[in-house]
Amino acid sequence: MSATIVLREPWHPHPLAWIHRAEARALAIELDAPLRTFSGQGGLLRLSDPVMLRAVGRLTAAGIPYIGPAAATMQLCYDKRAAADRLRVAGIDTPAEVTSYPMVIKPRRGSDSLGVRIVRSGPIPADHLGQELLTGTEITVAVLHEAVGAPLRIELPPGAIYSFARKYFLRPRRLPIVDKQAQKTALRIATLFGVNWAARVDFIRSGDRLVFLECDVAPLVGMGSAFADSLTAGGMPRAEQLRRLILAA
Repeated sequence: MSATIVLREPWHPHPLAWIHRAEARALAIELDAPLRTFSGQGGLLRLSDPVMLRAVGRLTAAGIPYIGPAAATMQLCYDKRAAADRLRVAGIDTPAEVTSYPMVIKPRRGSDSLGVRIVRSGPIPADHLGQELLTGTEITVAVLHEAVGAPLRIELPPGAIYSFARKYFLRPRRLPIVDKQAQKTALRIATLFGVNWAARVDFIRSGDRLVFLECDVAPLVGMGSAFADSLTAGGMPRAEQLRRLILAA
């Protein structure tokens, strides 16, 4: 489809690296594009979030064009407290930070639900957030440029959270649902964060609340990902997804 170079990170012993390297290889095949290891050049960046964060900062500072998230947007969304504060000011519901148990704790900086867990006692680790424990239905919505996908309901066991392991290794069923509020809010969040490429926005419906959980602006975009499935369920064929993914931001 394109001569765009797909760039992956060097191999290193971390599950995020394995997942993103595999996706980069599959995406290069889909696009009929060369696959290279990132070493400071421009192209379609398919890097895990910690590596992506550094890469887009370097490329932006050097004035090198690339396809991927804007550096400022990546920095904001990687900081969970800063992201929640931005949305709260705009009137979007976010989990309250709490000091009482039970609670959900998560690293302040990070993505992909790494380190997210429910705790019922003990100290909160340094550089972690303690948030209210919400029960309900987890939902994810894709945004690509200005297009928004169909919300997907995440089928989790009772009391479970959408952890890193469940996202990538114990993948639950994801079922399309009609939720106009989730679509509208996902698009608004993408605008507030300055998303200029792709995003996957996660929510939980708890009673009558639609609560923001995370905005991943460097999501997995390959076939079978929540991002791709949301767009497909929303009526965007895979070929059109690929065309838009390689558009310059």
